[in-house]
Amino acid sequence: MSMAEDSPALDWRLHAFRPDLADVRLQGRVTAERFAEGRPARIAGAAEPLLRRPDPLAPMDSQLLPGEAVTVFDEGGGWAWVQCRHDGYVGYIRSGALVGGWQQPTHTVAARQAVVLPDARQECAPMAYLSLGTPVTVADDGGRFAVLADGGYVFAGHLRPIDEPEADWVDAARRLMGLPYLWGGRGAGGVDCSGLVQVALAACGIACLRDSDQQAAGIGAPVPPEPSAWQRGDLIYVKGHVVIDTGEGTVVHATGYTWSVIEEPRGQCLDRLAGLGLPVTAVRRPRLDHGGGSG
Repeated sequence: MSMAEDSPALDWRLHAFRPDLADVRLQGRVTAERFAEGRPARIAGAAEPLLRRPDPLAPMDSQLLPGEAVTVFDEGGGWAWVQCRHDGYVGYIRSGALVGGWQQPTHTVAARQAVVLPDARQECAPMAYLSLGTPVTVADDGGRFAVLADGGYVFAGHLRPIDEPEADWVDAARRLMGLPYLWGGRGAGGVDCSGLVQVALAACGIACLRDSDQQAAGIGAPVPPEPSAWQRGDLIYVKGHVVIDTGEGTVVHATGYTWSVIEEPRGQCLDRLAGLGLPVTAVRRPRLDHGGGSG
């Protein structure tokens, strides 16, 4: 693609630009045949793969959860080119996964998984399954089951008001123990290492970027590389991977080593990675801006 002169290269993961079309906010920074503002939409139904190309066999770079907002820049051939509103990730999803407009969420799923039922009798087949961190808009939360604005009932104890974040992302990450490893996954059926970090931090009201290299460069504050300086909740990065320090001599991570989310001794994990030529490259300490703390 052709960049405007003297403009620094933009991260294709976080900026919507193609030779034929680009985000209007990038005018003067990239060259494209036309620019567009995009239109608001959100993900409906189940979690949706965010693909690198409009092809079912293209790499899944991320996963969008039901209710998450996107900006749609282009549609055609059953595909939509979108940018996710919560982390800026750009990619292709099926047009059929979209409904128009954004909707302000009131709650988020706090359990590993929540079931959406068509009524509150608990006897009918489920309408959907929602994973940890899925945003929902509740129309009525006065009973044992919350009524969703888009229809369906969810056990109220599996939801958390969006303005009442948790305080410990280690606990949030542990909630996904045993979940399969899935490249690009964010908890709906599987999760990858940086997706686990993103979902766990989001449960605590902390936004972060999607991939481990982006996170290592910008989450919270840097921490010295000496293990004696590390504490609960610190994020330990090697090239292409991240683990979460529990402060108890162990780390939690989503790993292709066991193809699952596991907790294992920290030394064992880091020694194995170092043996693969992957020494620690960064340690970051996320900042918790609301009450409480994770260490």
